[in-house]
Amino acid sequence: MTTGIGTGESILLGLVQGLTEFLPVSSSAHLRIVGELVGSGDPGAAFTAITQLGTETAVLLYFRRDIKRIVLAWWAAVRGAHGTDWRSRLGMPAGGPVDHDALMAWFITLGTLPIVVLGLAFQDAIERPFRNLWLVALTLAVFALVLGWADKVGEKRRALDELTPRHALAFGFWQALALVPGVSRSGGTITGGLLMGYTREAAARYSFLLAIPAVFGSGLFQLVKSLGDFGTAGTPGAGATLVATLVAFVVGYVVIIAFLKIVSTFSYKPFVYYRLGLAALVVLLLLTGVLEPVSELTSV
Repeated sequence: MTTGIGTGESILLGLVQGLTEFLPVSSSAHLRIVGELVGSGDPGAAFTAITQLGTETAVLLYFRRDIKRIVLAWWAAVRGAHGTDWRSRLGMPAGGPVDHDALMAWFITLGTLPIVVLGLAFQDAIERPFRNLWLVALTLAVFALVLGWADKVGEKRRALDELTPRHALAFGFWQALALVPGVSRSGGTITGGLLMGYTREAAARYSFLLAIPAVFGSGLFQLVKSLGDFGTAGTPGAGATLVATLVAFVVGYVVIIAFLKIVSTFSYKPFVYYRLGLAALVVLLLLTGVLEPVSELTSV
């Protein structure tokens, strides 16, 4: 039972969040597993969502120029810079070039809808039964194989400026799979991108951008929802959550830089093998009683 998380555990969990959020290995699964192993129990869906604010702030910092360009282009298009008909306001004027930055803002909005709808619809399941470690082990293994297959068969020829409304929505559904710990937000989005023919780097960059509204929305929602619960029995305190979030921000920024360089050169095979190895380890620890499949926090 998570009656309290000390400073050392907070730093460790923040480190885990920062290291795993952007890699296709599932940060929520790692927090669930590590929290159990260090004796603090399942830190919970709220703690996970709030610490993701740290890593997502790192995304804002790293992609600040891209985000500024996209927002300014979107606002200009909405105000009628390309024309006053609906296509022009989307960034697709009939008599001129497509404004890909303005379109990107609309595509991110469209791609965010699935995780918002499904997140609200399955909120209770996300906070409790989806965090069962048997399910986590299964999703780690299954989506490792799916990622490996996608990386092998994907054509890897599409760039982000070839994104379409249909693909933007499909990306969103792939991202929404990460509501189940063990799938991975970036892993799901990247897998979907590879299967739709996008390059590894394009799929990875879009996964970062697409996650911004979803993660901030979820994190802020959980923050407001948890204001009166911090430090009560079964929940991490506000101080522990803040420390973990700050550590996740610093580590996450470094990981973004490294990850984008890695995927531009190498395949996803190491992540596939890692996920399979972690799934096997979780099963072994469950069978030997080192880990409990359901914590007191997720069983209530």
